Amino acid sequence: MGDTPDHVGHRSRLRARLLDDAEGLADYELVEYLLALAIPRRDTKPLAKALLREFGSLAQLVSADPESLRRVDGLGDSGIAALKIVQATGLRLLKGEFRDKPLLSSWDALLDWLRADMGPIDVERVRILYLNSRNMLIRDELASEGSIDQSAIYVREVIKRALELGASAIILVHNHPSGSPEPSRQDIAITREIATAASNLGIALHDHSIIGGSDYRSFRAMGLI
Repeated sequence: MGDTPDHVGHRSRLRARLLDDAEGLADYELVEYLLALAIPRRDTKPLAKALLREFGSLAQLVSADPESLRRVDGLGDSGIAALKIVQATGLRLLKGEFRDKPLLSSWDALLDWLRADMGPIDVERVRILYLNSRNMLIRDELASEGSIDQSAIYVREVIKRALELGASAIILVHNHPSGSPEPSRQDIAITREIATAASNLGIALHDHSIIGGSDYRSFRAMGLI
């Protein structure tokens, strides 16, 4: 019988630390142990450190698309699936904080979810949250996905979809991959156009939130709508 590989003993010590004080683990150690569950016969510390160097942070890593992850040498589908489980679980837990509650009374929970979901991605996306008369979420839909620096919002399509769903209100959300959440002139113009079109049909535009990394801007709070 051969000697036990060094990484097996290290993994046991890491597991004990995880069970005792997960907060005390470094990001690379969390990734290392996660990957060890998916790739049990390999020392995953070098891979964990390489992934964090490549993507910059734990949030950026678990939010990365599978194709980008596959470009990292040594990371196969099992490891990628483990990372995506972490992302999906985290987002589902955050969404559970407001799923069955009026969104306007769960605003902080909504923003936590949006920042986690949209803050790390490097392509601009526009989402529309459609609400009923109790301000509860009917549907969360991706309205547009653009290049790294622009994405289109089509006023007619937003209003048409609100009518189809019987929505009483909508919230616009989009991200700025640059990391700055400051609204552009185009952002302000299209938001006001949607607000006017929605109001004419008795639909309220509650807000337009721009996510930039871990920061955000609210059009309502800024007095822009």
